[in-house]
Amino acid sequence: MLTLRERQINAIKQMLNLNSQQPKALAAEPVWKILIYDRVGQDIISPIISIKELRELGVTLHVQLHSDRDSIPDVPAIYFCLPTDENLDRIQQDFSNGLYDVYHLNFLAPITRSKIENLAAAALHAGCVANIHRVYDQYVNFISLEDDFFVLKHQQSEQLSYYAINRANTRDEEMEALMDSIVDSLFALFVTLGNVPIIRCPRNSAAEMVARKLEKKLRENLWDARANLFHMDATQAGGGVFSFQRPVLLLLDRNMDLATPLHHTWSYQALVHDVLDLGLNLVYVEDETASAGARKKPKACDLDRNDRFWMTHKGSPFPTVAEAIQEELESYRNSEEEIKRLKTSMGIEGESDIAFSLVNDTTARLTNAVNSLPQLMEKKRLIDMHTKIATAILNYIKARRLDSYFEIEEKVMSKQTLDRPLLDLLRDGEFGQAEDKLRLYIIYFICAQQLPDSEQERLKEALQAAGCDLTALAYVQRWKAIMNRSPGISQATQYEGGGTKTVSMFTKLVSQGSSFVMEGVKNLVVKRHNLPVTKITEQVMECRSNAETDDYLYLDPKLLKGGDVLPKNRAPFQDAVVFMVGGGNYIEYQNLVDFIKQKQTSNVQRRIIYGASTLTNARQFLKELSALGSEIQSPSTSSAS
Repeated sequence: MLTLRERQINAIKQMLNLNSQQPKALAAEPVWKILIYDRVGQDIISPIISIKELRELGVTLHVQLHSDRDSIPDVPAIYFCLPTDENLDRIQQDFSNGLYDVYHLNFLAPITRSKIENLAAAALHAGCVANIHRVYDQYVNFISLEDDFFVLKHQQSEQLSYYAINRANTRDEEMEALMDSIVDSLFALFVTLGNVPIIRCPRNSAAEMVARKLEKKLRENLWDARANLFHMDATQAGGGVFSFQRPVLLLLDRNMDLATPLHHTWSYQALVHDVLDLGLNLVYVEDETASAGARKKPKACDLDRNDRFWMTHKGSPFPTVAEAIQEELESYRNSEEEIKRLKTSMGIEGESDIAFSLVNDTTARLTNAVNSLPQLMEKKRLIDMHTKIATAILNYIKARRLDSYFEIEEKVMSKQTLDRPLLDLLRDGEFGQAEDKLRLYIIYFICAQQLPDSEQERLKEALQAAGCDLTALAYVQRWKAIMNRSPGISQATQYEGGGTKTVSMFTKLVSQGSSFVMEGVKNLVVKRHNLPVTKITEQVMECRSNAETDDYLYLDPKLLKGGDVLPKNRAPFQDAVVFMVGGGNYIEYQNLVDFIKQKQTSNVQRRIIYGASTLTNARQFLKELSALGSEIQSPSTSSAS
């Protein structure tokens, strides 16, 4: 079955093929065309289709809609953008300037009737009606970062952030627009998947607002005979992404768990996101090889699905990754040695090539070795890239003691006794940075059953002395008070933590030349444990009775009359889309991936797709909490709250 990412790629390739099916004969010369996108369109395409693939599809030029563009006659122009007033004005400007001969307009969200009439009037005025070949609504307005992971926004993601949803003085119409934006993207996602989900979500939350609007939108589409986008549903050729059984869409609110986004992490992908700021599968690492006086320029590293090492190890604990890099390096060196040895044994070091006439076993082996050179070069490039990334991460781990933070937070979450009192750790000037201490304290505060005021004051004084900005705490305290009053489990009991054990230091690791040494870094072996999101997902998929999830809304858009009552007899779900309103992270994504791996059996294949309105790392999330905290502290906005 095709994954979500593959289906989105197919939809975009079809658009780039001027909305006709892909030609059967690959030898067929593509139609040359230019691609014009807005920032949203660019973010959607960049993680899934490389520039090389665009060329193969006949795209000779790809440019921003709002850049200065020259007229290019004789080549079709494909527009890929949102139908915003600003974008439509620019398209009308292109009509009147007569920039292109043929226009293919592809809108990321359905264009309204009044806007299309304005566009038609502009085309008539510019005398280019005949040049507009097609106008399409493309339902691909989401960003696929992995086969089973998507986000809704990358650039300008603050529009859908946790802060935007929870700030005190959001006007009703702003909130409506924000929710509509999430709903439109989720609707596009299910059109791409080809399935109508059953929706579950907690009541009285932002997730409920999204759920009700999405159910209405899905139901209206299903019962509109002309516009129904799901008429083929799961019976279509190739099936949906899921099996014939319908998936469950579990909509959750970031407010259910503020500890995980701040947690220090130990797996490769989440560490890259936390310390190096991974965005759209690209990470920038400073080039250590730059000559002494030169300014170190960050080098872009593309972590895509063609990178076998990344696909294998992105979810592995960091020490395992470091050892794997060392093994890759050794295997590469062995291949290199083999080629050298063969050349020596045949006497063809240097320029002499007499020995090539000897057709024997060695020649055949050398030919094989030479043929494998491109793969070898690519392997070397990837080893160098991962060595560079891993070295950068290792420097951060050592400088900020991230391994110790991870271990302490795991103990806090699993209610184990700490080796040193928290106050000592926060007062220790050698122990990490101010931001790390603040993250640790907030997790401790969230997971503690009761924290006496006197202890809180002492800990806050230590944080202030360490240079922490305590603005975020005003919001976290209010949040915890509200959560503890709401029905369901208290915050303190919902974390389990993994319980780590430390294995002896290891010395065998990687670096530019020989081996980089992870001296002074703990090699933590982590026991798998389920985060709050994963626990709820398991309960909802298994249809287990549970005080918390039984109260969740149950919405089925296929029912003529909507109801939100849980049906009596329900079969467990094989497939789920878990969506976090208010921002997600790689820690939760990895936890769900690990959970589903454990659940696979030979006869039951289960799938989970994880999505979020935005993707934030701990630094960004702290910034949002601080912004919310400063609203509480400043009287001008606290009156609005």
